[in-house]
This record gives sequence, structure tokens and C-alpha cells, in this order.
Amino acid sequence: MSDGARAGRAELDSAQLTADVDATHELDLYRRMQLIRRFEERVYLLYLQGEIPGTLHQSQGQEAVAVGVCDVLRRTDWITSTHRPHGHALAKGVDLRAAMAELFGKATGCCGGKGGSMHLGDPSVGMLPAIAIVGGGNTVVTGLGLAFKLTRTDQVAVCFFGEGASNEGAFHEGLNFAAVQHLPIVFACENNLYGASTPFHQVSLVPDVASRAGAYGVRGEIVDGMDVLAVRESAGRAVVEARAGVGPVLLECKTYRFAGHSRGDVKGYRSREEEAEWTARDPIVRLRERLAVTLDERVLDATDAQVEAALDDAIEFARQSPLPRAEDALTGAYATVIGMESTS
Repeated sequence: MSDGARAGRAELDSAQLTADVDATHELDLYRRMQLIRRFEERVYLLYLQGEIPGTLHQSQGQEAVAVGVCDVLRRTDWITSTHRPHGHALAKGVDLRAAMAELFGKATGCCGGKGGSMHLGDPSVGMLPAIAIVGGGNTVVTGLGLAFKLTRTDQVAVCFFGEGASNEGAFHEGLNFAAVQHLPIVFACENNLYGASTPFHQVSLVPDVASRAGAYGVRGEIVDGMDVLAVRESAGRAVVEARAGVGPVLLECKTYRFAGHSRGDVKGYRSREEEAEWTARDPIVRLRERLAVTLDERVLDATDAQVEAALDDAIEFARQSPLPRAEDALTGAYATVIGMESTS
């Protein structure tokens, strides 16, 4: 297929994809964002109460990016995530019970209790266990994309990363390799303005991460990351282009994390005015207001109640689940090479 034919096919598929959003679909987008929000709010309290070990990096405010992007993916498509993976995991389809149990460090967790908050994932739904190294997924995702190309599937890989990672060598290496090889990858930057506590404008004279796409000959696009429908539309175009063989796309979602970088961050580097401005753009509130025009408020309240009931069930499941056995520490540590099995 010629480049022109691929581009034409991508345009047609994109139009079909982005047009398929009715009130029922929007309500489901709302439910999924609300599930992520309430999941993080509740696990944070459980962490403070000592029920969840390890640490937590929350993403309240960024739900529209995870849900909007993953909504246009197939189960057979793959994603890589970051140290802030809860939203990506739930949006991609990781089982709620399994995700909760993983945070509790239980054997029934999606990674057997070995990964915890920063390494959520489940290959059965197309999510590589999250990589906590900043920029770590930006080169790993090229392996996924290359595998899809070599095996001639029509799968797509998405790499979620923060704007801070765009100053890492891995970002440039990964994007350049994907561009040269025309790999089916969407690089989805969650630009929440701060790398931990450092404002992005202090470490980059290029204000928009998407503008860096031009240096590698690929398309870059900026989207309102606080609007799930806008994210879905832009991600839909990018995924269709990647699937059609056009090559990678760099999608920059301008968003904001309402919580601090991690549990001990008091956010002293941000002004109250700035926080208020972004809070007024809360993606969940915006979609609820949109839905309230056509749906009875009781429908939305019932959806919220369903989310709480699902979380109650997941928390109880995690509490009742067993801890991993000591001998399980060695499982999954080694791979058996066919024809090279040990005879000892």
C-alpha cells in the first residue's frame, strides 16, 4: 500500500472511529474516569491507615488522558506506563480486584503481589507491567512496535510518559528509532507541567513537547488533556495512522495532577491560583455537566454508586486474599530456554 493510500485509509478509519460516541458511550467514559478517581482517593486513605505497603503516586486530574487514549485501543494493543500507572491500568482493562490486591501486596494481585503500585500491569489485557524509571518505557515500547511490524499484525503500542521524560535520552532514541522504522506507536505525553516539583519551563526552552516531533519527521499534536472527548478524538486519529503503517505520532496532552508528586509532597511550589484554575477544568466534572443536559441526575448518581460498590468489593477481596508464599519469590525470576533445560 502506498503512503498516499495509507493516509487515505487512515483518514477514513479515523472519521469512523471518532464519530462513534453517543450518550451511552459518554456515560461509560464518565464511569471509567470516576472509577480511577475514586480508586486513587480510597487507596490513599488505605495507605495512610497502614493497609497498603510501599508508596503511591496518584494521578487525580489526569483521568481523561488514560481513559481517552485507551478507549480507542483494542484488547490486543499494548501500552507501557510509568510510576503513576493506576489510571492506565484500569483504563486498559486490568481487573479491578487484581489491581487492588496488587497494591495490598497479595498473591491474587495482577503481578502476584510482587509489583505493587508502581508496577501494575497484565499482559492478558495488553499492559506491560509499569516501568518506574523516568523515560523507561520510551525505548521498551519500540520493541513492542518492532515486533508488531515484523510479525505483520495490525497491533498498536502506546507509550505513556510525562513531560519530564522528554528531556531523557530514551525519549529521543525511542522516537527517532520508531520514526525511522515507521513503527505503529503512539507516544502519549501527559504534560502535567511539573517533573516532581520542577516546572517544565525551567528545564526546556521548548514549551510544547509536541513540537519536538518535527525533528524526527513525525506528526505531533497538542490536545486538551482535561477533556476526555478531545483526547479520544486526537488519540483516535493517532492510533488509526499508526495501525495503517503511517508511522508513530507524538501526542501531547496538557493536563494537571491535583495531588502532589508523591505522598510526602505538600505542593509548596504551586500557587493556589494555579490550582484553582486547573481544578475548575476537572475532566470528570466537565463530562458530568455535559451529560446532565440529556441524562437524569439520578442516572449519574447511580453510576457513582456502582463505582463505590465495585471498589468496596475490590477492597474486601484484597483484604481477604493471601500473602504470597516465601517460595514464590523465585518464581518468574528465570526463563527456561527450549532445548536447554537443566538436567540437574
